[in-house]
Amino acid sequence: MPDSRVPRLRRFLVCEPRHFAVQYAINPWMHPDTPVDVDLAQDQWQALIRAYRTHGHTVDAVEPVADLPDMVFAANSALVLAGRVFGSYFHAPQRRPESTAYETWFKSAGFDVYRSESVCEGEGDLIPVGLPHSRLRSSGGTPIVLAGTGFRTTREAHHEVQEFFGVPVIGLKLVDPLFYHLDTALFVLDDENICYYPEAFSPGSREVLARLFPDAVLATREDAMAWGLNSVSDGRHVFVSPYAEALADRLADHGYVPVPVDLSEFHKAGGGIKCCTQEIRS
Repeated sequence: MPDSRVPRLRRFLVCEPRHFAVQYAINPWMHPDTPVDVDLAQDQWQALIRAYRTHGHTVDAVEPVADLPDMVFAANSALVLAGRVFGSYFHAPQRRPESTAYETWFKSAGFDVYRSESVCEGEGDLIPVGLPHSRLRSSGGTPIVLAGTGFRTTREAHHEVQEFFGVPVIGLKLVDPLFYHLDTALFVLDDENICYYPEAFSPGSREVLARLFPDAVLATREDAMAWGLNSVSDGRHVFVSPYAEALADRLADHGYVPVPVDLSEFHKAGGGIKCCTQEIRS
């Protein structure tokens, strides 16, 4: 186990929670009768942005749109690899207008955008990662995309992603409605390893993950319920929920540096650190 790990500077896209609210229920965490403290949400979101910038990362922001309360969850907007954008087509009708708003930003920033023809929720269910000691690895490339299905993104979208990017896509079936997106049950630690909660996946998917990542950091249900799997890592620093204390200790034991950031107000809408963070991979 390395004594120190090397961070890689990232470029993130975010959206200010100016219009954040819980106005409907499209996942088990959402309860419209639970009030949202918008000022607290703003403070927590700003703390996340400061944490990213303090650690050297670039942060771009898309302008929020009124009546799109979930637009703050930028990760769901697309998957960006090698400067190419695979845009989302949301499962819930309430969120579908977000695709146009994000597509407008990407195009104004000089990107070409492909809009998925099948239900697909961006980095919520599409997570690029390398493979240890794999022949698939190419210099500067991304060998595979882990792709969740079961609640939101469809297998048809997985096929579209593979055809669009030309990289292998590994389908993983989610089985617990509380962990309805892949990024609530799994996150990438560095170029070759991941952290995940095994029981969020079907038996066959657990076997796939165990074969591909035998050295993965395994999480418990308590870690997942504390939003510890909705984390962002730069290869050394892991921006993680402060409520996932046991997971943070486990990550530290593996040589990573936990950076606690409290986004608890966003948990009311079924989101956390990663949900608020889209990575732009040039």
